[in-house]
Amino acid sequence: MRALRHLNKYFLLYKYRLIIGLIITIVARIFATMVPTLVGDSVDVVEQYINHEITDISEVKNGLILNILLILGAVLISAFFTFLMRQTFIVVSRFIEFDLKNEVFEHYEKLSLNFYKKNRTGDLMNRISEDVSKVRMYVGPAIMYSVNTITLFIVVIGYMVSIAPELTLYTVAPLPILSISIYKLSVAIHKRSTIVQEFLSKLTTFTQESFSGISVIKAYGIEPQTHQNFSDLSNTSRDKNLDLTKVQALFFPLMVLLIGCSNLLVIYIGGNQFIEGKIQDLGVIVEFIIFVNMLTWPVATVGWVSSIVQQAEASQTRINEFLSQEPEITNTITTQTPIGGDISFDNVSFIYDDTNITALKSISFEVKKGETIGIIGKTGSGKSTILDLIGRLYDVSEGEIRIDGVPIKNLNLIDLRKHIGYVPQDAFLFSDSIKNNIKFGDQNASNEEVYEAAKNAVVHNNIKDFSNGYDTVLGERGITLSGGQKQRVSIARAIIKKPSILLFDDCLSAVDTETEEEILQNLNAISKDKTTFIVSHRVSTTKNTNKIIVLKEGEIIQQGTHNQLIRTEGYYKELYLKQLNEKET
Repeated sequence: MRALRHLNKYFLLYKYRLIIGLIITIVARIFATMVPTLVGDSVDVVEQYINHEITDISEVKNGLILNILLILGAVLISAFFTFLMRQTFIVVSRFIEFDLKNEVFEHYEKLSLNFYKKNRTGDLMNRISEDVSKVRMYVGPAIMYSVNTITLFIVVIGYMVSIAPELTLYTVAPLPILSISIYKLSVAIHKRSTIVQEFLSKLTTFTQESFSGISVIKAYGIEPQTHQNFSDLSNTSRDKNLDLTKVQALFFPLMVLLIGCSNLLVIYIGGNQFIEGKIQDLGVIVEFIIFVNMLTWPVATVGWVSSIVQQAEASQTRINEFLSQEPEITNTITTQTPIGGDISFDNVSFIYDDTNITALKSISFEVKKGETIGIIGKTGSGKSTILDLIGRLYDVSEGEIRIDGVPIKNLNLIDLRKHIGYVPQDAFLFSDSIKNNIKFGDQNASNEEVYEAAKNAVVHNNIKDFSNGYDTVLGERGITLSGGQKQRVSIARAIIKKPSILLFDDCLSAVDTETEEEILQNLNAISKDKTTFIVSHRVSTTKNTNKIIVLKEGEIIQQGTHNQLIRTEGYYKELYLKQLNEKET
């Protein structure tokens, strides 16, 4: 139950609703327990008539009619308050489910990129959906039935003791056996529930990755193999679920057996006590039989509730694993910090935690506001890492990055990222309209500003050719568009933001050289008062920048202007001549 303590703050938040639910439950159970008493009274009236203690048949009929009306009234009132009880507790459970999902999602957003490299998307989705749903069953039905059962036991057993203490003792004798059985079964359910949830995460992850990579699966013709892998995982998951179900299936037969034993004890012992005169009224035995059967479902729910609690604990434990992880990147500055654009790297080194790869080694350079810097190098040389560090998606391992002379850790993280327009190497678009994807950079942008950004990214004419134009809804990850179109929409999304710093990570690799040249001319006009980083494999993309740095295995091996570098023997000149020859041929 330790993991479920995390939910105590929500119980306190909705304490008044829960207190009202408790009062409603007590009222509902009080009226429910009136029924056996009225039935017992009716049997006593008939018994008195048979024993000639009452001779007027009309008096018997009137007594029975009155009791029937009272029973009907008690049942209707109990049903009404039971309805209110369910409404109260179930509504609270939905509120807590809503709050918990928001808490998990907000925490996901705060966690750093390393977290997402170490955890699969399917598992993240499963914990915020299936695991939270399991927890909701605990804060809703489980608590509701627990309160209902406890209240009913107190009222019913209290009344039973008041009229026949000895018979009550025999009636509740099977309950200790029930408690021990529930405890042992609950331990087994907890273990199996944890395994079931883990396999559900694996199944969700496999499905999500298969759908996301369906084009690769089809291109390689591995549908049968993928289906077989899915079937194997599904069969294992099914077997684990069956293991859990087999244990859960023991609950209800056990409940029925124990309640049946209680009924037999009431009839046999109660009958003997009536014969011996210890019980004066036959209606008492009838009351006890009804009371015992009234306790049948609540007692049965003890096992069901125990099962829910065990599953909820297993799920909450999985949720807490992520909630307990602290973000590696934290914002310690609460005041607003202006962002100009002067950027300097001072002996910056960086090592990726997940792979232990050294991406940068003692990098130092400066870029002034309004300047454009090009970064060139082979794959894996650390180009993208520099951009990630500027956006503080990671913190440096050694050295220091300063913006406007202020260490980047001393800047308000929200302000920093608000002033950065970032176009990643792998252009990601959302399943929304093209217009909304561009406005993602500025939610308040007008249609004219959207069109202007698209024109600067040289994608306006392409968008107009679509049947729905800017209102065209894209498929998942922008699959509706070509690679070059996705990159240009991403560029439009970055420049519409009007940021102080523009970061372009090889975002022109999928466009032709003519379109590239037009985009670069537009960007040159836009970025006159901005600090711009352009990462590329093409010399043509970076040749007009104010400064170029060449990276190799995380180190700067050359830096200077295009004209300076092509006159110097080295990697840049070799790459320039190679690409020049390729262009001519």
